[in-house]
Amino acid sequence: MNCITEDQVYKALSNVLDPDLNQDIVSLGFIKNLHIQGNDVSFAIELTTPACPFKQKIRDAAETYVRQIPSIGNVDITLTSQVLENKFSKKSSLKGVKHIIAIASGKGGVGKSTVSANIALALAKTGAKIGLLDADIYGPSIPLLLNTQGSELNGTEQEIISVQRYGISMISMGYLLPKEEAVIWRGSMLSKIVSQFLLDVQWGELDYLIVDLPPGTGDVQLGLCQQVEVSGVVIVSTPQEAAWSIAQKAISMFQQLEVPILGLVENMSYYICPHCNEKEYIFGEGGAKKLAQKLHLPFLGEIPLATSVRTNSDKGTPIVISDENSPIAQAFQKIACEMAAQISKCVLLEI
Repeated sequence: MNCITEDQVYKALSNVLDPDLNQDIVSLGFIKNLHIQGNDVSFAIELTTPACPFKQKIRDAAETYVRQIPSIGNVDITLTSQVLENKFSKKSSLKGVKHIIAIASGKGGVGKSTVSANIALALAKTGAKIGLLDADIYGPSIPLLLNTQGSELNGTEQEIISVQRYGISMISMGYLLPKEEAVIWRGSMLSKIVSQFLLDVQWGELDYLIVDLPPGTGDVQLGLCQQVEVSGVVIVSTPQEAAWSIAQKAISMFQQLEVPILGLVENMSYYICPHCNEKEYIFGEGGAKKLAQKLHLPFLGEIPLATSVRTNSDKGTPIVISDENSPIAQAFQKIACEMAAQISKCVLLEI
């Protein structure tokens, strides 16, 4: 009986395509630690993010093709991940932080902070190392959403230690002022505090730093993109024209700043009646999705309007944590994975 060869295995695996890049996983360098003992084969598939939405599909396809090799014995496949860093940055990057991702909106009231918190937690649940920067200086809501109100920041003025909750690192203006106290600052002060949150916080080693931006196209957005390399931005909108027409302005700004648009998220897409399970499109139907199609941008997903999202957010236990198997939590998980896939795609296309 002839033994299996490496060439046979690599040839079989070259039939497995990454759905996003439409390239085979051998050419992409995903195959690691290939070992052959007699007719038994073992190897790892190292993906570019632990949140890869196609990881099970890729693994199953790899096993199918390898098992077609004549006389094959046992096949042992391990899925691993290594988030790729953007080595083609034109601006400075944060030490130890592989990707900075901005979550933005054209106007307020679209649930951007709720989306930011749940995306961050969804990514953390996949095993990614996550930070969350609340850059909404005038209206910080991350401390409430993640039940960290009253937390005190430790460290020094030059080296701030982030707040830890649910396995992610956080910073917010809400940790510096009493919740009843207003921030009354001009634009230059906004840029300064965001710079301090970026550069003076001990973020450690992070795969993704999620930045919850204030609504609009102001000093904070401009300061962030000018100071550091932002890997991409996610635009959050609700379905009605008043929201998505203004979302176009945010998209235009980031495009002018040469920040990749990772995709659009439609929040409060529809309401499901708890009595009859009928969908009601309270704010109109599919506005953000139609905008994404019009502008040829990825549509990452839609989140329904639900009481459970609001009540769990008010308790500081976002739905991705409190009810992880619910359809809404799964929708957030899918959006997080699609976003991570878009980042990997941007990096791999540069290589």
